[in-house]
Amino acid sequence: MYTRQEISKQKQIFWTAFGRYMKPILSADGEEISWINYKTGNRHISFKMDVDSRRAVVSIVIDHPDAVLREIYYERWLQLKGIFYEALGEGDWIWRPNDSDEHGRAISRIYKELGGVNIFRNEDWPAIISFLKPRIIGLDAFWGMVRYQFSTL
Repeated sequence: MYTRQEISKQKQIFWTAFGRYMKPILSADGEEISWINYKTGNRHISFKMDVDSRRAVVSIVIDHPDAVLREIYYERWLQLKGIFYEALGEGDWIWRPNDSDEHGRAISRIYKELGGVNIFRNEDWPAIISFLKPRIIGLDAFWGMVRYQFSTL
């Protein structure tokens, strides 16, 4: 069992290393980008990455407080599913229209996870990075094509 301080420190070390690794990679628009704190430009849509002692996860979180509007956002993602899978080069993401975040708030989530990896095992880091990197880059490419479809919602 790890203390909160140990967990926080290990995550900080990992994300710093990941950020340095990703820094030279430009966005699909050819601009410098903070891959760890990816900004979609839409306050109700975020791209998140997380790693813990069991798995690594890349997710799209739709967190509009209005349930009807959150459903409209999610439906728009469903309409773009084919383009989404093409941009990411894979089609086995998990789609959850009704989920909750770590604070118990209602959200919609689309995610992909890699099980059996542990942020506390440095030898797992290459596998974790190999999982996260192409997916966040793919999300960026996809978002560059479709973000304007969400600006009117």
